[in-house]
Amino acid sequence: MRIESIAIKNYRVFKDAELSNLSGMSVLVGANGSGKSTLFDVFGFLRDALQNNVDKALARRGGFKEVRSREATGPIGFDIKFRDKSGPLVTYSLRIGLKDNRPVVERELLKYRRGQRGKPWHFLDFQNGRGLAVTNEEDYGKPDAEIKRDEQKLDSPDILAIKGLGQFQKFKVVSSFRKLIENWHVSNFHIEYARSSQDAGYAEHLNEKGENVALVAQFLYERHRDIFDEILKKMSERVPGVKEIKATTTEEGKILLRFQDGAFKDPFVARYVSDGTIKMFTYLVLLYDPSPHPLLCVEEPENQLYPKLLQELAEEFRLYARRGGQVFVSTHSPDLLNGVKLEEIFWLNKQNGYTSIKRLCDNKQIRALVEEGDFPGELWKQGFFENTGL
Repeated sequence: MRIESIAIKNYRVFKDAELSNLSGMSVLVGANGSGKSTLFDVFGFLRDALQNNVDKALARRGGFKEVRSREATGPIGFDIKFRDKSGPLVTYSLRIGLKDNRPVVERELLKYRRGQRGKPWHFLDFQNGRGLAVTNEEDYGKPDAEIKRDEQKLDSPDILAIKGLGQFQKFKVVSSFRKLIENWHVSNFHIEYARSSQDAGYAEHLNEKGENVALVAQFLYERHRDIFDEILKKMSERVPGVKEIKATTTEEGKILLRFQDGAFKDPFVARYVSDGTIKMFTYLVLLYDPSPHPLLCVEEPENQLYPKLLQELAEEFRLYARRGGQVFVSTHSPDLLNGVKLEEIFWLNKQNGYTSIKRLCDNKQIRALVEEGDFPGELWKQGFFENTGL
């Protein structure tokens, strides 16, 4: 299930913004402060609100009044449209407001549409902790099927209904949607964490900061040797000298990454390897996860990487999307932009305190320049995005 569009209202710099016609890979470009990190935080906020509640998710970000757009009135709102490969269009709508100075879910709606003309089924429809949920999901899609709903009450009006009802097997649609959001991954990778040693243990997936990369590498080596060998092959092709990579256990029970350079007899411990080598390896471990995240956000992957590697990394992001994930990447790099398709690039433009989002291929002038042979990254570097009315 992939996101086709997301509309955001009153969330920090996004007073009224929308990304539409999304594909498997989307690249965000814009000046500092335009909202690239804030867009990723939207995904993080929704996941936090699901795992905890709306009040706690807002508190982590300074509270409702800090998160709501400056001088805005009305609730914070999100409208996300998904579609399975061959399934119906799914719309999830969320409105968060204040009641007695406390954040509450004013409205939460999850609906499926049957075909182009079919009336949508509201699988759940909640307001302030109370609402209705469909109880005959098995009839969805049947001709002339009638919806049956039960009234439900949550423990608190700041809890998402998809969290509460998603715990029960009888609400299968809601449960599937809950699991989808729970598995979103917003990467906050830091080189210094990836260099550190880890206590011996077990990890199947790279965490947000990348500090468990040695444990995940060990897991891939032991359980998915074919994937690990593919990562090593790509490393040897893209980083000169890399011959072998191992996760080894020290006498103290720590896991260390060791990189073997073909020109030397002894391997190097990760802390003595270049930033670019560590970062490329960590991204490949993330992107070759045997169970891809349904949504992956990566912020400015170009830092510490040799420019020539960025177009190859862009292709790795695209391959990840083809394997079942959906990727959002923010960047300031012309080299990375030169490696992506025009329809994959979104321009974030902040004016008068608020940010709008435009897809570059919708601009006739930029599309014509690219069709004539110009590269998106070069146009960005020369300031064309700002000067074409985007």
